[in-house]
Amino acid sequence: MKADLSGVNWFKSSHSGGQTDCVEVAWLAGGGVGVRDSKNSTGPALVFTPGEWDAFAAGVRVGQFDRPA
Repeated sequence: MKADLSGVNWFKSSHSGGQTDCVEVAWLAGGGVGVRDSKNSTGPALVFTPGEWDAFAAGVRVGQFDRPA
């Protein structure tokens, strides 16, 4: 998915505690989601479709991406 990311509002998780080493997310027009590295705000960003983001978020909620014990 290609998107114009100029002028979007990027935000960090409230769990980041204001750290600079974070991932930032932006809700895009049309339902897409942008993701970028907060240390490189002018660098590349990933853009996900609404379905891709929903599948990822659902996986996070059920622990699909937890580190192995």
